[in-house]
Amino acid sequence: MADLFTRWKEGLSRSSQAAFGRLAAVFGATEIKAETWDELEALLIQADLGIETTETVLDALRSGVRTGGLRRASELSSLLEAELRARLDAPPALEFTARPAVILLVGVNGSGKTTTIAKLGRRFADEGKRVLLVGADTFRAAAVDQLQVWAERLGLPIIAGRMGSDPGAVVYDSLQSALSKGYDLVLVDTAGRLHTRYNLMEELKKVYRVAGKALAGAPHAVWLVLDATTGQNALAQARAFKEAVAVTGVILAKLDSSARGGMAFAIQKELGLPILFAGLGEKPEDLTPFDPEAFVKGIMAEG
Repeated sequence: MADLFTRWKEGLSRSSQAAFGRLAAVFGATEIKAETWDELEALLIQADLGIETTETVLDALRSGVRTGGLRRASELSSLLEAELRARLDAPPALEFTARPAVILLVGVNGSGKTTTIAKLGRRFADEGKRVLLVGADTFRAAAVDQLQVWAERLGLPIIAGRMGSDPGAVVYDSLQSALSKGYDLVLVDTAGRLHTRYNLMEELKKVYRVAGKALAGAPHAVWLVLDATTGQNALAQARAFKEAVAVTGVILAKLDSSARGGMAFAIQKELGLPILFAGLGEKPEDLTPFDPEAFVKGIMAEG
């Protein structure tokens, strides 16, 4: 458990140093004053909790102060930690009854989606599953090349579409192959696309529908990869993808490179989507199942 917390603390060091780490100065004051609430509000917004989430947290803290008869600012620390923890759900257990189970990975350009799918492949393969990677990003040759390099490095099989080919056809043929060869899990890398581009989102919907035609019930999950460094801007992306292809979970990539870890609270509050994994580094093993308690302790860690 100590090693797990250390990994989260190190991975979240930018978030803790940028905003949450400065809470020590606020909580070091002798008494709770009006300025205490103003400073706390500013820090939480800077940490990218979002205005709405920040206000609900502050309201809960004020209520806790009144109920508990708290006077010293230092007593707010544990109260804040408990409030933040209460706003994050533990991710659901990943249990796939279909064989093969098909997971569609979606996201905007540059979100870290292709790297994430490779890391997921490694994780599931280490669990004993037969995993097939599908490179359905036929718009960028670099994306297919990148996934092929990862697949070779990790020893994972891959089916990749040719540049300019129909991504729906790639997905259809890949799922038929996975079914005939007895794979347990198929991870599909779709083309990164701006959520504001109507035609691209419509094409993503087509890929989603084609998966269902190739295999009844597919895709069995749709995971949205969000770049944690984009902070609150990721919410608009998430809403658009959720409406287009029924996103079932979120993966926070590049969390170790972000000072905006507070976005996790806004994702759960405003979108109601579980955060499944978090990227805490470059290595395959650094894609870690989301741990709400370790996350909160990590962003509030001092030093």
